[in-house]
Amino acid sequence: MAKQDRLTAEAANDAIAALDGWVREDEKWMAGSYRFASFTEAIGFVGRIADIAEELNHHPFIGIDYKRVTLRLTSWDSGGLTKLDIQSAERYNEAYRTFVG
Repeated sequence: MAKQDRLTAEAANDAIAALDGWVREDEKWMAGSYRFASFTEAIGFVGRIADIAEELNHHPFIGIDYKRVTLRLTSWDSGGLTKLDIQSAERYNEAYRTFVG
């Protein structure tokens, strides 16, 4: 995959503000958190995240804390956030809505 252009601070902030459950951590990272009814559901969702990450060839940092899954995104080769990070977050949100129905 070709290197993505880094988003400006304003473009990143605007895009993240439009995403449910996501925040900008700093100039390089964004994070989103998802809650589930059980640990088993949380782990199942991580499997879906893995499928999406492989499809996009863009992999998040994944944290699992009992019934909560936290994802953190950045584009290492661009030194910050790119459209691919936003696209990934959108896909993860879609997967969550489908997963918890």
